[in-house]
Amino acid sequence: MYRIRDIEKKNRDFEEVAFRYMNPLYSAALRMTGDKSEAQDLVQDSYLRAYRFFDRFKRGTNFRAWLFKILRNVYINKYYKELRVPQTVEISNIEESVDLVTTATPENEIFNSLLDDEVTNAVGALPEEFRIVIILSDLEGLSYKEIADTLDCPMGTVMSRLHRGRKLLRKSLYEYAKERGYVKD
Repeated sequence: MYRIRDIEKKNRDFEEVAFRYMNPLYSAALRMTGDKSEAQDLVQDSYLRAYRFFDRFKRGTNFRAWLFKILRNVYINKYYKELRVPQTVEISNIEESVDLVTTATPENEIFNSLLDDEVTNAVGALPEEFRIVIILSDLEGLSYKEIADTLDCPMGTVMSRLHRGRKLLRKSLYEYAKERGYVKD
């Protein structure tokens, strides 16, 4: 049985270390899901799981990587769960226009102002194994080691996926870059 002091200490310790990563975690979740509501749910589920298993976190290790690993696992679990459930659509709920406005965080404002829809779509169209590595590295700034810890794979695999993902992006965005003068024939 837990004592109240133990629970209060766990709450303080968790809040002290966990909440500073909420914005980067949300940004990554938004890029993974492409939907504001799903990203919020994903972050909430990730924080609930992180709090629940906080006593298993090894002090002195990288909490940020641990938290992103939880986010990735929750996302993958939801993704595969949704694949098993048949999708239904009620015609009366379909709206004529879709609001694609994202939450106004500094990261999202920069991302949205710097990247056109073509770039966002190209990142979203990457196979998941490459997209997650690109998001964690290029958009969230995690190191190769942090990504390897997050994905439970060797650092060489991270570097390979990052290289291959960037190569796919380069190929799919070549015309876009040419039109805007970033590359010349």
